[in-house]
Amino acid sequence: MNKAITDGLVLMPPAFENGLDVWSSEDGTPGSATYDGAANASLVVADAEFGSCLEIVKNDTLTKLRYMGETPLVPGMYLQIRAKVKAIAGNLPSVRIAGWAGNSSLAHVAGLTEIGAETVLTAYGEVVEVTAIVGSGHRGGVDMPWGLEPVYGHFGLDLTGANGGTVRIDDIVIEDVSEWFLADSSGSIDVRDYGALGDGVTDDHEAFNAANTAAAGRRVIVPEGVYYLGDTVSFTEEVTFDGTVTMPAANRLVLRKNFHLNAYIDAFGDEVEGLKRAIQAMFYYTDHDSLDMRGRRVELDQPLDVAEITGATSLEVRRVIRNGQITTVASGNWDNEVATSTASYSAASSKTLSNVVNIANIKVGSLVTGTGVGREVYVQAVNVGNQSLTLSQPLYAPNSSQTYTFTRFKYVFDFSGLSKLSQFQLSDVELLCNGRASGVMLSPGGNNFQLRDCHIKSPLNRGVTSIGGGCQDLHIDRCSFVSNEQTVRAEDRQSVAFNINSNDCKIRDNRFQRFGHTGIVFGNGHMFVGNHWFQGDEDTDSPRMAGLVFTYPNVKSIVTGNYIDNSFIEMTNEHDAAPDFSSEYSFGGLTITGNIFTVNDAASYFSWIVIKPYGPGHFLQGLAVQNNVFKSLNGFIDRVDKVDTTFADLAYNSTRNVTFEGNTFNGVSKLTINPVSAEYSQSTASTDWVLDPSAYLPFGGWARVVESLVFRNALTDASGNAVSATPYVTVNYGSSNNQIRLTFPQAVKGTVNMIARMDRPI
Repeated sequence: MNKAITDGLVLMPPAFENGLDVWSSEDGTPGSATYDGAANASLVVADAEFGSCLEIVKNDTLTKLRYMGETPLVPGMYLQIRAKVKAIAGNLPSVRIAGWAGNSSLAHVAGLTEIGAETVLTAYGEVVEVTAIVGSGHRGGVDMPWGLEPVYGHFGLDLTGANGGTVRIDDIVIEDVSEWFLADSSGSIDVRDYGALGDGVTDDHEAFNAANTAAAGRRVIVPEGVYYLGDTVSFTEEVTFDGTVTMPAANRLVLRKNFHLNAYIDAFGDEVEGLKRAIQAMFYYTDHDSLDMRGRRVELDQPLDVAEITGATSLEVRRVIRNGQITTVASGNWDNEVATSTASYSAASSKTLSNVVNIANIKVGSLVTGTGVGREVYVQAVNVGNQSLTLSQPLYAPNSSQTYTFTRFKYVFDFSGLSKLSQFQLSDVELLCNGRASGVMLSPGGNNFQLRDCHIKSPLNRGVTSIGGGCQDLHIDRCSFVSNEQTVRAEDRQSVAFNINSNDCKIRDNRFQRFGHTGIVFGNGHMFVGNHWFQGDEDTDSPRMAGLVFTYPNVKSIVTGNYIDNSFIEMTNEHDAAPDFSSEYSFGGLTITGNIFTVNDAASYFSWIVIKPYGPGHFLQGLAVQNNVFKSLNGFIDRVDKVDTTFADLAYNSTRNVTFEGNTFNGVSKLTINPVSAEYSQSTASTDWVLDPSAYLPFGGWARVVESLVFRNALTDASGNAVSATPYVTVNYGSSNNQIRLTFPQAVKGTVNMIARMDRPI
């Protein structure tokens, strides 16, 4: 590359014979003294070696010769200044190339090296050539590295040493020698050519920006060294890092042409710092919506606190981290933080704890436990000044003032510091938590967080945690969750694969292995399709725990096509500050269809569908359990459904629109069907027939409706005579309201087929 040719730059000064009025005896700046008419200078026209040349008598300790023209300098250009000199008479001086650096304001740039190496003249008549190279970069062979501020120079030479000598100087030559420094990097730009030092101290960010601007489609090279960048640097061109960079946490390195994890690891020389810096850049403008980890495995010794890493407070545009593995290594940074504190609670402010003692010790994202606290209640916000905490869910029955425990789990990805995060996705990423850390904590707000084709293995406490509304429209698709409690008894496990606080979540085609609970789910509009969760252990006749727990009574959700293994679906209202029924929708709005339910070696009292009211007055309204397969292995269970009356029973007189039909039962003692069609025979003539469908009715419900009665043959009296008689029906009959009484005008006997329901369909 020759800038004089490619950029049309004029570098060569004129010959001395063209006039000495452009040659200064000072710095070469406008107005400085020239050699035109000077007493100690003359033009020689026929020197034997030089032809025309300049002859100077050295009378000053430092005698300068500078071309007054402004020789241009551009980033990445290197100039060689050459001069031939010989001593004629008198004392023998020393000679060196020298210059004066000027900036765009025509001012001198101080602090630069403006002289080359000295050469001592040792004999009269001996021709000596002195040279020096000036350029923007600190490169080997560059005598005067001037960086990016100078845009021109006044070049020439200095005579030093003893006075009284006479020397002759041939015409000074200035040449572009940039190709000498670029020959080993064809098609590339070296940041050193634009003033970068790579000493780890000098701020090189302007040199990096200049190199990027100059690249114009070429690759930028960052050679060996440590380059401190004091401000954000954004590369629009591809960059190769042989050296590394350091920069303040608040500043960003943006690699828009090669935005992937390997490039950031190369840039920062450390895989964890590289991952952090890549995530930081991704949150801002990078021309990329995705960070490709390129299959890299990153060993992490502390949580990735995304708000701290990025400096962002929210993000609501699509961003993806894909294709990599993160494994945790031993470190105290993963230890859970536990605090206890006394606080007050009022159902009138159902998501607030007030008068919190030592509130500064309580972290956002802490799990709250204590009397009257439901499962998966987290601290969403902390207001130290008001001594109050905002909770992710209300508490169902705490004391007005009591002691709570706050446990802050540590997560590989922790988004809790962001107020809002939407459309963020982890895709094909494996988190090897190794029993040290939990997986992902969502932000308090936002929507459409997605995990696709991910693996979360051996989380210490949680897989995916929501501490607020950041799980709105959460998608978990084709992922594998494996707990850290494989050998722990089912009832002793504490882990939870995921929890939900908001609406419209899609959990599809996933595998959840041996968690304490697979999902704790608030809100409605959810879809659970094609998943397999299993929670068994190696014990016989042991209890099983809830896999899917709905904590909002009327869920408006579907559970379809899942394999539900050694666990059950539970419906509660534990996240209700007033759990007694008032005027809200009650339990229901759930469709359970086409699933495989299995259990083995379980206690006989196990059931797959359990309703647990946390207050009285609740009832079923809209529940469809259809076309499922229920199978118990290595022992029968009593039935597939039940009500857990730990706190309250259901109000069976209000049940409506419940369907249990088309299901297959294996290893189940009592089949659950509604409406149930059953045949009853009355062998002795009676005016009152008591029919008992209770064994079939879901959840111990009342016999509330008779849809039809069909007598298989003629009714007869005690003597066997046919009788024409029409009975009337008494529903909710018996001490448990779960029988039907048929009352005839006379005593009769016979066989009847009855269709009865435990609900009113409308």
